[in-house]
Amino acid sequence: MEGYVHSQESFGTVDGPGVRYVVFMQGCPMRCLYCHNPDTWEPRTGTLTDSEEILGHYMKNKAFYQKGGLTVTGGEPLLQIDFVLDLFKKAKKLDIHTCIDTSGITFIPGSEACLKKMDELMQVTDLVMLDIKHIDPEKHKELTSQDNSRILAFAEYLEKRGIPVWIRHVIVPGITDDPKYLDKLGYFIGGLKNVKALDVLPYHTMGKAKYEKLGMDYPLGDLPDCTKEAALEARKLIMEGIRRRRRDISKPVGTP
Repeated sequence: MEGYVHSQESFGTVDGPGVRYVVFMQGCPMRCLYCHNPDTWEPRTGTLTDSEEILGHYMKNKAFYQKGGLTVTGGEPLLQIDFVLDLFKKAKKLDIHTCIDTSGITFIPGSEACLKKMDELMQVTDLVMLDIKHIDPEKHKELTSQDNSRILAFAEYLEKRGIPVWIRHVIVPGITDDPKYLDKLGYFIGGLKNVKALDVLPYHTMGKAKYEKLGMDYPLGDLPDCTKEAALEARKLIMEGIRRRRRDISKPVGTP
């Protein structure tokens, strides 16, 4: 099966556990203001690539990925769910660890067709890296052009099926660093029993050069980078929300 691929990376170190082969899929319905890959937005562009070709590249250096595996990211990889499913089915036959880096925006709760396809994909998925951009629906829409209800529903779907998840959240100064919403995000995450890691990432401006190259205006203008210290403080606030939710869950029924 062929899919539209933006690019491939043979030495991914931030795309799941270990060293990984990373496939950047083409197409994304989100328009995140801080996106550093706007060239992945347009669907049905990029390079038509066969799943066998990708696995061929992987297997040439299989020993290199012994403690890692294969990650599909984007863009939004689940826009091409049939291709990812085909790729992962073949990968599992080769005993390859599989990971999806996704926003979850394509999930449609209540859709029998979507759930059937997603169930099939999760049977061959070892890890989901889920980007939660903002916990507040309206602020999420301002930040990404999309509501977050599908994303949060996808997180709950993964929890019900026991799929290991790493949560990612980018701290953008003045946009995603409000303590009230960081606590609320943590409280939501605290209700998910399948979360194995929390990555709180500082916003950076390294994508500005790409916008200039593409002749596009950079949406966040001269907004400064988030400092590592600010990201660490934000992580503390999220963790406090997680611990509070877990304490509430563990309370006996009727306890104030």
